Amino acid sequence: MNRQPLLILVCCFILGILFQEYFSLKPNFILSVSFICILTCISTFFKSYFVTKIRDFSLSVFFFGFGICLHFLNSTTVPEISVKPNETIVFKITKKLNSTDKNKKYETIVEVGSQKINSVLLIPKESKELDFEHYYKAKAFVSKPQSPLYDFQFDYAQYLHRKNIFYQCYVNGEITSAYRNDLSLAEKIRQKRLQILQNINHSEISARSQEFLKGIILADRTEIDSDTLKDFNRAGLVHFLAISGTHIVVIFGMFYFLMMRFSPVQFKKYAIVISLILIWIFGVFIGFGNSVVRSCIMISVYFIYVLLQRKPDLLHSLALSAFIILIIDTQQFFDVGFQLSFLAVLGIYWLNQPILMRFPKQNNYFKKIIYNTVSISISAQLVTLPLVLYYFHQFSFVSIVANFFIVPFSEVIIVFSFLMTALMALSFDFSIMNLIYEFIVELLLSVIHWFADFNSLFFENISMNLAEVFLLFAIVYFLRFLIIKYSFKRLANLSLVIIMFFIIRISFTIYEHRKEEVLVHHYRKGKVVSVKKDDFVCFWIENDEDQEKIKQYIINPYLSSRRLKNITIKKLPSSSEKIVFNKKIYSLK
Repeated sequence: MNRQPLLILVCCFILGILFQEYFSLKPNFILSVSFICILTCISTFFKSYFVTKIRDFSLSVFFFGFGICLHFLNSTTVPEISVKPNETIVFKITKKLNSTDKNKKYETIVEVGSQKINSVLLIPKESKELDFEHYYKAKAFVSKPQSPLYDFQFDYAQYLHRKNIFYQCYVNGEITSAYRNDLSLAEKIRQKRLQILQNINHSEISARSQEFLKGIILADRTEIDSDTLKDFNRAGLVHFLAISGTHIVVIFGMFYFLMMRFSPVQFKKYAIVISLILIWIFGVFIGFGNSVVRSCIMISVYFIYVLLQRKPDLLHSLALSAFIILIIDTQQFFDVGFQLSFLAVLGIYWLNQPILMRFPKQNNYFKKIIYNTVSISISAQLVTLPLVLYYFHQFSFVSIVANFFIVPFSEVIIVFSFLMTALMALSFDFSIMNLIYEFIVELLLSVIHWFADFNSLFFENISMNLAEVFLLFAIVYFLRFLIIKYSFKRLANLSLVIIMFFIIRISFTIYEHRKEEVLVHHYRKGKVVSVKKDDFVCFWIENDEDQEKIKQYIINPYLSSRRLKNITIKKLPSSSEKIVFNKKIYSLK
């Protein structure tokens, strides 16, 4: 507690959030917890010998209880509304989401009768783009997203609930609009961002370069080509396409360089402050997404330490950033991006220096750049690997090499992209710069596609549960000590954890292989039947046209959940009503 008090207290706060999430204490219990929190908080102000001894424990209890109470307040119930099958709705958009093959998607505030609800709105893909300057009116089918029947499927309903969205609206008629005269400042900023995105769409660069530019600077990946996104996923470079800490640091560095280079002498000492202000303005402008907020807070906390002439402490910065974000919204902890971004920073703190120590001496600038890039990449990937496997069930060994080649050039690409966005925002269009930028982006995308094509180094449907995740984290923990200094004891500790991991993994695999089951899945208007016996499963698909989507949303999650490799896919006759397996009859209705 004496060395990292803030980190420990934030961990207690997070444990409180998790406790409330999984035990869902009722209001009466929450009042009791609140009372205990108040007592423990008051006790810390007394200076008796006994209180001093238990002060650390009291603070831990307070933050644990604070996490419980705050998460209770952030957990909302589903608002009940009565709607007709074909309801007339009035709505305004609050955010554009990633489009599907058939629809454009938006987060909206919808008025149904006299009630307002947060909803995901879907309109046909050929429809005109919606903006923030209008109210819209249309006929729509309003429904609640349903949780999946089986545990291995992604719970989209819960994902929306964490964002306080409880309904979906499918527009099935003509959309009329009326100009708004009540735009808030935030909506004016979003509309300006939308106009810049439209300027990029009307530029002379290719469609792929346009989508890359919108993603890397304006955090808009809503229309990105699915093949391009697949390449970034398989090459382990999604963090490069999305706005992350790397982007914020590079753009901050650009602002700081300009402040130091061109500002008057009397303003040079305020260069950090001005650069931080500009970073926050940039963050607000591009939509203030979760990853942007995290990055802005972390870099601000870090440089506030510098301004206060205190030695920057990475763990203090990390803990304070997490605490600020979770106080605003405790549901953020369950966001995968939140968990991975903070784990990546922890990984750099835990493993970067030990790994760097094992490299040859860095006696020039070029070697420092190369070795630091490799060590940081390896550190971040090793620590985030357990969660990546748990959530996505895939990993590519080529990602380590891909990051080694791509990341060193990220600064140049980000700065160039920022300049191109600024010029397009001002409606400047330079053909030569467009050609140069398009050439660089197309070359970059070709290299990433080349990396993504190493199928032998890409593994998917990797099974992983929480017990295995914690053991993998334990392996990473002990690995640091072995890298710093080799000894038989440290090797034995690491080996013991590795052996425990494989024992647990083999045990779960045997348990899953012994189960037999028949499941009926529903995808759109068709059915999928899975028949599992031992380590073999057969899928019967009613509609062959949806096979790729069925593989993505049903087959692959099932295989990773049940730890299976042997699979057969067959055609299910559309007239089938029942299936017989092991003398049992299963209805397909």
